[in-house]
Amino acid sequence: MRTSVPAADSKPSLHHAARTTSQARMGPATATELVPGSQLSVHRRMYWHHGIYTGNDRVVQYAGWFHSPQGLVEEISLEQFTEGYPFKIGRAPVDRTSGHEIVRRARSRLGERRYDLLRNNCEHFCNWCQLGQARSGQVEDLSKSAFLFFAALQNLRRGLGSRERVNASHVAVS
Repeated sequence: MRTSVPAADSKPSLHHAARTTSQARMGPATATELVPGSQLSVHRRMYWHHGIYTGNDRVVQYAGWFHSPQGLVEEISLEQFTEGYPFKIGRAPVDRTSGHEIVRRARSRLGERRYDLLRNNCEHFCNWCQLGQARSGQVEDLSKSAFLFFAALQNLRRGLGSRERVNASHVAVS
């Protein structure tokens, strides 16, 4: 059974989906209540998986390569989305109207099979639904890390090259 939602003044933002029934309900309504159009995320092995809550314990997700080679935008139960693991409630819509628009956008892509880990993943999908921009903080962070790694490698290589030139000039002078 899902844990009750913490009071508005408490900090925990992780919740549990029911393992036994998709009809389990949240505890007392609070500011952190699930509302249609909210972005949910659940930690999977080495990344965060994202989906859009549509109401009635349902989530639209972009299932990746583990589901099929081209991925799939599909609507599933909250229980299926979380696989029983804790989930976080991310960005929520400012009002019901914008929440319904976010859900409409998510559902407009049901059946899509153009998953791309770096350009069109579950986080890109959710941000497009909510903000109109397909972005992934995880990919951007990975890109920054890769850039820093290669920049450091290049600087190291340059440093070694300049030492070799200095050593070569000492040998030539001797």
